[in-house]
Amino acid sequence: MVFNSVKFLFFFVIVITIYFSIPHRIRWIWLLGASYYFYMSWKPLYIFLIVITTLITYYTAIRMGQTDLRSKRKKFLFFSLLSNLGLLFVFKYYNFFNDSLRTLFQEYHLFYRIPSFDLILPLGISFYIFKSLSYTIDVYRGDKAPERHLGFFALYVSFFPQLLAGPIERATRFLPQLYEKFDFDYPRVTRGLKLMLWGLFQKMVIADNLAPLVDSVYSGPSHHQGISLILATFFFAFQIYCDFSGYSDIAIGAAQVLGIKTMDNFNRPYFSKSIPEFWRRWHISLSTWFRDYFYIPLGGNRVSIPRWYFNLFIVMLICGFWHGANWTFIVWGGLHGFYLAFSRITQGIRYKVAQTIGLNKFPRLHSYLKVMVTFFLVSFAWIFFRANTISDAIYIISNLFSGWGRGLTFEAFEKMPFVGPLKFELVVSLFAICILLVVHLIERRENIIDWFSEKPIWLRWSVYYSITLSILLFGNFGSKQFIYFQF
Repeated sequence: MVFNSVKFLFFFVIVITIYFSIPHRIRWIWLLGASYYFYMSWKPLYIFLIVITTLITYYTAIRMGQTDLRSKRKKFLFFSLLSNLGLLFVFKYYNFFNDSLRTLFQEYHLFYRIPSFDLILPLGISFYIFKSLSYTIDVYRGDKAPERHLGFFALYVSFFPQLLAGPIERATRFLPQLYEKFDFDYPRVTRGLKLMLWGLFQKMVIADNLAPLVDSVYSGPSHHQGISLILATFFFAFQIYCDFSGYSDIAIGAAQVLGIKTMDNFNRPYFSKSIPEFWRRWHISLSTWFRDYFYIPLGGNRVSIPRWYFNLFIVMLICGFWHGANWTFIVWGGLHGFYLAFSRITQGIRYKVAQTIGLNKFPRLHSYLKVMVTFFLVSFAWIFFRANTISDAIYIISNLFSGWGRGLTFEAFEKMPFVGPLKFELVVSLFAICILLVVHLIERRENIIDWFSEKPIWLRWSVYYSITLSILLFGNFGSKQFIYFQF
């Protein structure tokens, strides 16, 4: 069951109708049952993984709360971390390490007979495992008292809007809201529905129309050169943003309808002026998770300069590995780690260069240039993220500027996949991207929903109907899966 399906529409209507029709004290039971049903619609057997994660994390947190001895608390902490990370390793990373070792042994003609597992990656496992890890660490640190209500904690782990691709909500924010009593609130519900509508527009009109354009090149990059590779990479930058930002907006909006406040996950990342700023705006729930539970425990920036750069690099390397068991993701994370370290190293030099050439006298132009450079660096790294193999990524990078003479001729331009059978998707995507950028420009000063709420009613409803109609007319209903489901 995906957010952009008719099945989910009926499911959500039933959930909210019954949710606001029953007493507050038993709403958690209904939400927990709905969340488990939502997940079991994918593969029923994997519900046991969520239950196991929930029980282990709940039990170890309770035991940590029953003792003040640091040694005992640490034992329960390690048991919870190893158990949850063990599940993640078996289902997501075992075959990767096993295949890598097999390749290494074969390279040196050594005997290797350890079998691989024929397992399907459970959807959302990286997200609900990370939620469980953050809760365990918060309890160990004393930042959160152990949650005594098993049902509430189970709902925190499995809450269906956030279950498959986040945001990775913190227990310190989520659990207290379950104790708050509230009724149906029209402004809050309609605001959540508007956010869901905007998320569907990003997903179905932009991301899903860009998907075939990107796939036509990245599925066989050796058949393309120059401008085709550049355009496909540019399109993927917006595809992955709109796909994941669209999911996040639907998830945040659905939670808001149900009365649950969720942290924002994106804040116009492609308007960032530097790579550090990009990571403060992109997948915020994940970047802050790595900051609080990995980067800061490593010492953060309170260490020697070389160690600081190492911390930045290793955190981003692990972040890349979190995204998938493939060398392409590891290189992508390592590249961003290099970006972050290089940005810190050259910060003073870049300031002096801008001052020397007088660029700082034109702050707006300087800002535009920094945004363009940051977008270029991020897009370049997306090549490794999207490529099927390292060799494909190397080919794409090596041929970004090849064949430009042939590529710009009229005959060659007509043969490009963007101009041929995918012309409709190209036109729709470009127009929708322009709408997205306009919305982001408005949001520099004010949230778009707040901005629209001050407009006349005829204008507001014209926009709502236009977005709905554009989804029905121009939405790509053939591509349903969200990209981040595979992580």
